[in-house]
Amino acid sequence: MGDRGTPERGTRDRGVGPERVSRALTLGLCGGYFLVLLDVTIVNTALPQIGAGLHAGASGLAWVVDAYTVPLAALLLACGAIGDLLGHRRVVVAGFAGFGAASVVCAVAPGLGFLVAGRAAQGVCAALMLPGTLALVADSAPSQTARARAVGLWAAVGGAALPAGPLLGGLLVETGQWRAVFWVNVPVIVAALVLVVRAPVRAARIARAGAATGSMAGSPSGSGSGSGSGSARAAAFGPGPSAPSVTSPSAARSAASPSAAREVPWFGATALVVMLACAVTAVVQVRDEPALSAIMLAVTIIAAVAFHSLERRAARPLLRVAASARRPLAAACSVAGLMNFCVLGSLFLMTQVLQDIDHLSPLRAGVTLLPGMLPLPLLGTTAGRLTTGYGPWRVATLGLFAAALGFAGIAAAVNGPDLLLLLPSLAVWGTGLSILTPAVVAAALRTLPAAPGIASGASNTARQTGAALGVAVFSALAGDAGGAGFLRRAAWLLAASAIAFAVAGVLAHRGGCAHKSVVPARPKPNRDLASSGRPSLPEALSQGAHSIGNDHDGSA
Repeated sequence: MGDRGTPERGTRDRGVGPERVSRALTLGLCGGYFLVLLDVTIVNTALPQIGAGLHAGASGLAWVVDAYTVPLAALLLACGAIGDLLGHRRVVVAGFAGFGAASVVCAVAPGLGFLVAGRAAQGVCAALMLPGTLALVADSAPSQTARARAVGLWAAVGGAALPAGPLLGGLLVETGQWRAVFWVNVPVIVAALVLVVRAPVRAARIARAGAATGSMAGSPSGSGSGSGSGSARAAAFGPGPSAPSVTSPSAARSAASPSAAREVPWFGATALVVMLACAVTAVVQVRDEPALSAIMLAVTIIAAVAFHSLERRAARPLLRVAASARRPLAAACSVAGLMNFCVLGSLFLMTQVLQDIDHLSPLRAGVTLLPGMLPLPLLGTTAGRLTTGYGPWRVATLGLFAAALGFAGIAAAVNGPDLLLLLPSLAVWGTGLSILTPAVVAAALRTLPAAPGIASGASNTARQTGAALGVAVFSALAGDAGGAGFLRRAAWLLAASAIAFAVAGVLAHRGGCAHKSVVPARPKPNRDLASSGRPSLPEALSQGAHSIGNDHDGSA
C-alpha cells in the first residue's frame, strides 16, 4: 500500500513525472508565444501579394497590420487581470483555440473585410495568450533549475520569432501564396493546444498522488482539500516560496465565478479599445475619407477623457501609478512607444519598397531584412549586462543613437537599392534596437520597484500602441506603393525616424545625467538568477524576449 501511494514511483511507471510534464507544457506554451510574435512581422512580407490579390490600397494594407496590433495593445492589461482572476491556463487555452480559428478565417478570407476581421480576432486572442504564457511556464517548473531553464527557452523563442517572420513569410509566399502565412499557424496551434491541455491534467494527477501520500503518512491536514493538497503541489512543482500558490477547490470555484470576473476593469478596458481603434481609424482614413477621420478623432478625444476619468475613480484601475513615479514611467513608455512607432512603420514601408519598387522576390526581400533582425535575439544577453552595469538611460542613449545612424543609412540606401549601404545600415539599426530594448524596459521597471507588473504592463501597452499608430501614420503619409512619389516619401519618413531617435537620444542622455545621483552607475549584477527564486514576469521580459513585438511580453 505504501508503494502504491508513492508519487515518485507512480509517476515514473506512467512516464509522466514532473520534469516531463514541465517540458511538454513549456514546449506548448513556447509554440503559442512564438506565433504571437511571429505574426507581428510575418504578414509584412506578404503585404504586396495581399494588396494585389484583394485589391487593397495603402489604407487597406495598414488595416491588415493594425487590426492585429490594436486589440493586442488595448487588451493586454485587461487580459492579464482576467488571467489572474479566472486562471491563466483557462485564458491561455481559450486564446490558443481562438487564435487557430481566427487564422483559418484569415487564410480563407474572400475579401479584405473578412481578412481584417480575422486579424482583429487574432489580436484579441493574442492578448489572451500573451500574459499567461510566462506565468504558466514558471509555475509548472518542478525545480529552481528547471524554472530558470524554461524561462530562458521562452525568452529565446520570443527572440527568434522576429527575425523568423520576414524569412519564413518570404519563403511561404514565394512557394505558395499569401494565404500560407496564416495556414502555417494552424498545425502549430493545434500541437501547442494539445500539449497545454494535456500537461496540466497530468500534473494534477501527480499532485493528487502526492496528496494521498501526505494523508497516509499522517500529515496534520488529513482532510484532503486543505494543506494536504498544498504539500502535494509543492512536492510536484518544487519546494520553497517559488512554488505555485495553492487554493482549495472552493476558492478556485469562487475565483472562476462571474462575481470575480466583474473585478476586471471592463469599462476602462473598453474605453482604451475605443480610444486606440478610433485614433488609428482617424489616421488611416484621413486620405480617403476625411469626414470620417474627423469624427473618429472626436471620438478618440472623448474616449481618452472617459478613460482618464474611469481610471481615477476605479477601485481596481488598469494602471495604478504613484504620483512620484508618473513622470519617469511616462518617459520610459514614451521612448518604448517611439521605438515601435518608427520601427514597425518603417518595416511596413521597407517591405513594399523592396518588392514593389525594387522588384525583389518575397524570399529575397526577407533575406535582405535579416541583418536588421538578427541582432535582436543574438545581443539580448549582452544588452542586458550593459544595462545592469551602466544604468538603463545611458544604454538607451547608446541604442537610440546607433539606431538613428542606421535609420539615416537606410533612408539614403532605399533609392538604389544600394545593398552595400543598405545591409550594413540594417545591421547598425538592428544593433541599436537590440541595445535599446532591454534598457528602456529596465528604465520602466525602476520607476515602480514595488509594482513591476504595472510598469511592465504600461511598457507593453505603449509599445503596441506605438506599433499600431506607426503603421497608420507611415501608411497615410507615404500613400500607395504604386503611386508617384512613394519612394521619396518613404525615404523622408525614414530620415524623420533618424531625427526622432537622435532627439530622443539627447533627451535620454539628459535624463540619465539627472538621475545619476539616484541610480548607481555600476550596480553589482546578480549572477545567480536561479538562486533568487522564480524570475518575475517583467524580469524575464526585460532580457529582450519580446524585442519589438512585446515586453512581455512579453510583448511583445
